[in-house]
Amino acid sequence: MRKVITYGTFDLLHYGHINLLKRAKDLGDYLVVALSTDEFNLNSKNKKCYFSYEERKKMLESIRFVDLVIPEENWEQKASDVKEFKIDTFVMGDDWAGKFDFLKEYCDVVYLPRTPEISTTQIKQDLKK
Repeated sequence: MRKVITYGTFDLLHYGHINLLKRAKDLGDYLVVALSTDEFNLNSKNKKCYFSYEERKKMLESIRFVDLVIPEENWEQKASDVKEFKIDTFVMGDDWAGKFDFLKEYCDVVYLPRTPEISTTQIKQDLKK
């Protein structure tokens, strides 16, 4: 069984997120999603989420491509997650290209193109208008 992992906040879940999750799952048999906690988002990413961690987790768990949701609590946990969950492929959006190449010593690293016409940032900007 090939295991895949991806990371993100997944706030204001939209079809771009779904596309990413589907393409990540297509790379293996089991998809782990490391979901940024509220504390990590606020303290390390300077982001305040609209939905709480628990609400975002429930939404992700309801998506058929997602097999397991774990908390992302810090930037440094990626290598230990890859080892602990016996991950074969690490997946991120291509806006992160090159940033996680250090994980190549443990697994394949894939950067997938984002869905170009949609983003959470764009949704928030549009709603402010």
